[in-house]
Amino acid sequence: MAATSEDISGGISEVNSKGSGSVAAAAAGQWLIGGELPVNRMGFGAMRLPAGRWEGPAHDPARGIEVLRRAVELGVNHIDTAAFYFFEDIAANDLIRKALHPYADELVIATKVGPGRLPDGSWLDPADPAELRAAVHRNLRELGRDHLDLVYLRFLTTDGPGGDRFATLAALRDEGLIRHLGVSSATPEQLAEAREIAPVAALQNRFSPLTREHAELVELCAAQDIAYVPYFPFGGAGAPDLDVLRRVADRHGATPAQVTLAWLLAVSPAMLAIPGTSSPAHLAENVAAAGLRLDAEDLAELAALVDTDG
Repeated sequence: MAATSEDISGGISEVNSKGSGSVAAAAAGQWLIGGELPVNRMGFGAMRLPAGRWEGPAHDPARGIEVLRRAVELGVNHIDTAAFYFFEDIAANDLIRKALHPYADELVIATKVGPGRLPDGSWLDPADPAELRAAVHRNLRELGRDHLDLVYLRFLTTDGPGGDRFATLAALRDEGLIRHLGVSSATPEQLAEAREIAPVAALQNRFSPLTREHAELVELCAAQDIAYVPYFPFGGAGAPDLDVLRRVADRHGATPAQVTLAWLLAVSPAMLAIPGTSSPAHLAENVAAAGLRLDAEDLAELAALVDTDG
């Protein structure tokens, strides 16, 4: 039986007060990546497992493993990672393998390749085709897999066309090492170029209540059955402390972070949320947002958020 609004609100309040995680990721509904891989629309991003920032300090690896296992227990079956998510000797891919291997059949792991990253967070030059092949094999080794479910070509803001690099990933897909392809931090032109080479199953670009410059791409993705997977769902610096978010949150017995995630899920059926954390309590809070349903009044109030100071 489907949960009622009262059931969902009660579950969110329980999570917020007790950290029990009574609302599961499945409450957000499902999406088929590439038309065939079902995932719950509330997922998990592994970027913050090694450290909260590129420059550290390091997070406890044991707690990262705990968070990953708890995420799966709460119904998360879409985990987003990258080989360049690391700090010193702690790497997100290693934590995922240690926590979850052998992987459940329904677990979809997405990763990104493109530029390398130095320990201080600065990016190297974009990978050439040979380096991209090496990066895919590195992810396979680190994750302990014989194929990758979803691989994004990650662009830098200084990148121009990337057709030759995307074609390299398409060739690896044809070889059976990759099931589906995506692009990340891509312009409309880069997305269009990639789609001329091979099907694009997902786009991972920035999007949040405060950063909506890619709204047209969100609409395009929904129309073309492409998943839109926003990074920095809170804008990049934690949930913004704005009056409008607090007002909506108070009406639902929720938190501003939960309202932000619920807003993302309400914006488009193609939206897949991947909030990241190294905290079990924050994980439970984030996943509980899968059950928060914003009404027309909430959405109207939030629609003008970028035009106000809260």
